[in-house]
Amino acid sequence: MYVIKEENMKVPLKIFSTKGSIEESSIEQMKQVCSTPYVFHHVALMPDGHTGKGVSIGSVVATKNVIVPAIVGLDIGCGMTAIKSDLNLSDWDYEDAMIELSLKEWLGKIRECIPTGFKHNDKPNENEIFDNMLDLFILRTELSSAKRQLGTLGGGNHFIEIQVDEEGYLWVMIHSGSRNLGKKVADFYHTIAKALSERWYSNIPTSDLAFLSMDDDLGKQYFEAMNFCLKFAFTNRQIMLGLIMLIIGIEHFNVEKDRINIHHNYAVMENHFGQNVLVHRKGATLAREGTIGIIPGSMGTSSYIVEGLGNPESFNSCSHGAGRRMGRKEAQRTLILSEEQDKMKGIIGAPRTQEELEEAPSAYKDIDEVMENQKDLVKIIHKLTPLAGIKG
Repeated sequence: MYVIKEENMKVPLKIFSTKGSIEESSIEQMKQVCSTPYVFHHVALMPDGHTGKGVSIGSVVATKNVIVPAIVGLDIGCGMTAIKSDLNLSDWDYEDAMIELSLKEWLGKIRECIPTGFKHNDKPNENEIFDNMLDLFILRTELSSAKRQLGTLGGGNHFIEIQVDEEGYLWVMIHSGSRNLGKKVADFYHTIAKALSERWYSNIPTSDLAFLSMDDDLGKQYFEAMNFCLKFAFTNRQIMLGLIMLIIGIEHFNVEKDRINIHHNYAVMENHFGQNVLVHRKGATLAREGTIGIIPGSMGTSSYIVEGLGNPESFNSCSHGAGRRMGRKEAQRTLILSEEQDKMKGIIGAPRTQEELEEAPSAYKDIDEVMENQKDLVKIIHKLTPLAGIKG
């Protein structure tokens, strides 16, 4: 970790990485956050930090009595779930052809029952989470669409992977969020926050850091709508996980014992440095002492099951993944398809077209370097190697 503190910054910026590994534009974004009137104690940037919309992804920001939609992020409640099976590669007697056949059969069935990208379910999912939904304008407006999106993967860097751990056991891992519902909520309240900041001449360096007071109804409404999106995202992942377990064989999983779930775009009240503050984690996950978390790599690299160490300097947080090394368009434009396919040799689901290179291994930072830079934040429990995957 190293620290930046300049004259115009109210609090220091603590970066959990080596100098030079975080792009300068990301650091400049976080310097602006450090100069806001509402920021508390210090700002933390995780080792996967990279430039985001308004605020860097991989940031942890504690505030006093305000909530900042842009620091929560657009895909509210985006997160990970993973579960270990009792299936072992030795169950196939290490016959590569048999393993590949099973994986391809599972992926085919998963694609049939879980829509990806912009696709939705044909019929609404009348889940119980909608029964006591808050009566807020933006939620009412998006309700019909949200019901059809529940149980869908989405696009971008969202994925479903079948992986294997060090002992040969198979895992299922999913990365997904609140779909368009979270984005609509984020945009709606961020627009309101910007309008209020302009009206009252708020002392913030950019409108991207516009805030809502937790003493006012609008701040409370956003906080409640955000929490509904967290519930939606959690339920979305669990529905997909349930379908995949049925495809592989439900008898091979112990949901109560082995299921892990953690989200990485949210804000929550916590106590740090002797005060109750609102901790925003944008592309960062909880790593309180004993918390079991998930840190995925890229589609061709390892992912990790970790246990939090409860480091107060990171506000009990860690990275949410490897972090992008280049933007999606740059990856499509500059990466070489054959080279990325070679890096994923033996993994079912490697990029097939130049467009799919947006999520290729080289578009991301080295996950092992990221893990080395946060060994004071988490300890590794399992290293998972990808066998097959579906990208959103």
